[in-house]
Amino acid sequence: MSVKKEASGRRSVQVEVEVPGTPEEVWQAIATGPGISSWFVPAAFEVRDGKPVGVTLNFGPGMESASAVTAWDPPRKWATQSAGWVPGSPPLANEWSIEARGGGACIVRIVQSLFASTDDWDSQLEGAEHGWPGFLRALRIYLTHFRGLSSVQMKWMVPFAGTEAEAWESLTAAMGLKGLSVGQRWTAPAGVPPCGGVVEYFTQNPYDALLRLDQPGPGLAALGAFNCGGPSMIALGFYLYGDRAGTTVAQQTPLWEAWFQERFPMPKEPDNGG
Repeated sequence: MSVKKEASGRRSVQVEVEVPGTPEEVWQAIATGPGISSWFVPAAFEVRDGKPVGVTLNFGPGMESASAVTAWDPPRKWATQSAGWVPGSPPLANEWSIEARGGGACIVRIVQSLFASTDDWDSQLEGAEHGWPGFLRALRIYLTHFRGLSSVQMKWMVPFAGTEAEAWESLTAAMGLKGLSVGQRWTAPAGVPPCGGVVEYFTQNPYDALLRLDQPGPGLAALGAFNCGGPSMIALGFYLYGDRAGTTVAQQTPLWEAWFQERFPMPKEPDNGG
């Protein structure tokens, strides 16, 4: 994977995935707030005179990304433009498109681009490109098993005193996932909040897994371990689907909070004295 560079100064990366569904069904999953929130991050569209003019993606506390909608052609394509990653960086454009294929499938293609005269921002584009495949795998699972359902999310991200490999080893061991392969059923061991389902994806390069859940309810769990230049991090996120998802999240959140505090406690602040 690499950044495509054009004479105009446009630099872009592209990712795509084949998913089941008609263009109209896929459009609902990638071009509506409830749809995007069901496999990516919480999303909300601003609509004016019946047409979307902006979208906000919430990546976590203090990490909201607001974009202007610059193209809207359902069920084929929509596009946005937003401020760059940091002050002084060039504006960022995203184009989401759907290409119908035979057999009731579609290609979803995402192109992320910016204009720059130097290579200074290529690493950010490459980082975004590496981050998309995990979410697109979640999109494919969502459209295969949970199409049309909205979700309620719960997520945790905690630091780990060790390497990425050690963080992944600790997380997968604690959740009873060691030795499992794709397609196998899994039930969390004693001490973990009740949870179980089927392993849909599991890799150690990078450290990443997706579990299709039937307990605590229909849903998807995404696990990962990574390092972005600071401490290693452990991530666990749930998308729960259906009418009872909100109630289930309300019941499960304190259980998982307690589990994380016991298994992966936050490092204590150094005591500098009084």
